[in-house]
Amino acid sequence: MAFAGMQPCGSYSAVPRWITAAERGVRSMLSRIMAHAEPALASETAERASTAYFAAMESFGASYLQTRLYRRPSSTLTSASHWAAGGFITRLAPADWPGSPAFDYVCFECNPLLGAIRESRTRYRFPDFAPRDSAQFGVYWEALSEARINDALCSTSYGADGTIASLHLGFHERDFTADENFAIQMAGLVLTERLMDLTTPPPTATVRLTVRERDSLALVAEGKTDWEISVILGIAEATVRFHVDNARRKLAAVNRTQAVARLVNQRLI
Repeated sequence: MAFAGMQPCGSYSAVPRWITAAERGVRSMLSRIMAHAEPALASETAERASTAYFAAMESFGASYLQTRLYRRPSSTLTSASHWAAGGFITRLAPADWPGSPAFDYVCFECNPLLGAIRESRTRYRFPDFAPRDSAQFGVYWEALSEARINDALCSTSYGADGTIASLHLGFHERDFTADENFAIQMAGLVLTERLMDLTTPPPTATVRLTVRERDSLALVAEGKTDWEISVILGIAEATVRFHVDNARRKLAAVNRTQAVARLVNQRLI
């Protein structure tokens, strides 16, 4: 298949406040996230963290991994400026994939994933920006298949001064349950947070969350809605949003999903 010339397309208590059933559910999801992320957290280099995470994901059918740590281009975000930003840490892929016509096509001619960066998305799947049933992206998916990628989950962390740490995790054949999708992507965010920690100075001050802020984020990690959290904690839905947003700001996260990953990475839950 020839691809050239195709159209571009704060302080907290150790005692949790939620009810026992909710606590069991939260700890179950958190334990699944940590089981996937622990090898990366224990690694001392970005390369080892990347390969350790991939090894943990191979049992789910992972066939491809790419990690990067770079700065958001100051110029207009295009395929070319995104590539020129560099920062590639690890790429685990078929040996003949990099530099192939298919590789060049998805990297330079048709890269719909730039939309995720423009929106500061922290977790998504390739089909979110390149629908599998769209004729517009038929060649794109054919190109990815040459790297044994038929689906991919992505996690991205955003730091100070435009720093971005990203993970692309490809799968040859895989159907995910909603819980698997959530746990793998959250573990991926823990990895991208770890990549930032390994290459940037540690924070000068310890983040201190209140009990409610910590409990609310822990329930976000379980995938609970604001309404469900309000019922579990016995507080108003608006108060839940207040606590979650306060925690997000204290953790310097772009959204609540990154806040959860940052909390896990700092072992605060």
